[in-house]
Amino acid sequence: MFIEPRKYNIHTGWIEVICGSMFSGKTEELLRRLKRAKFAHQRVEIFKPQIDTRYHQTLIVSHDDNQIQSNPVGVAENILLYSNEVDVIGIDEAQFFDNQLPEVCNILASKGIRVIVAGLDMDFQGQPFGPMPALMANAEFITKVHAICVCCGNPAGYSYRLADSDKTILLGEKQEYEPRCRTCFNQGMALKKNI
Repeated sequence: MFIEPRKYNIHTGWIEVICGSMFSGKTEELLRRLKRAKFAHQRVEIFKPQIDTRYHQTLIVSHDDNQIQSNPVGVAENILLYSNEVDVIGIDEAQFFDNQLPEVCNILASKGIRVIVAGLDMDFQGQPFGPMPALMANAEFITKVHAICVCCGNPAGYSYRLADSDKTILLGEKQEYEPRCRTCFNQGMALKKNI
C-alpha cells in the first residue's frame, strides 16, 4: 500500500504515478489518495480528459462505482489555468492526454503542488501508451497496480482487446477489454495474428 510522503517543506511538490492495466484499480487508488487529501483539508483539483465520457461527463467513476467530481479538459495545458490556490492535483486517464502532460505536471510540482496521475502504462498492443513513459520518468513515486488475469488467475499487467479495432484509443469496458498476464496476453495476440 502507498503511504503518502510527509511534506517537510511547504514549497516541495512532487509527481506520483499510478499505472497498470485496465481493471487493476488505478482509479480506485487515485480516488483513495484524493479523498485522504480532502480529509486533511488540503485544497484539491481533479482533472480528466474531455474525451473520456464512458460513465459521466464530469465525474471520475471507478469500476466499483466510486466517484468524484472533476474538470474535463481538452488539452493538458488547460490544467494550468485551473491550478491556482491548490495543494493537490489529481489527473485520471493520463494516457488520453497530449504529450504536454509531463511538462504540465513538472510545472505544477515545481510550484510546490502534489500531482497524482493515474493511467494505463501500455496500450492494447502492449506498447507504452501516450505520455505515460515520460510521466513515469519524471515521477518521484510510481505505483504499479495489477488486475487478475481472466484466463489463468495470475497477476495481470496487460489490457487485452476483445473488440475488432486497430485504433489506439478505443474507449471501452468489459465488452471490449479484459486483463491478462504476460503469457495469456501473448497467446491471445499470437492467435489474432494467425486468424
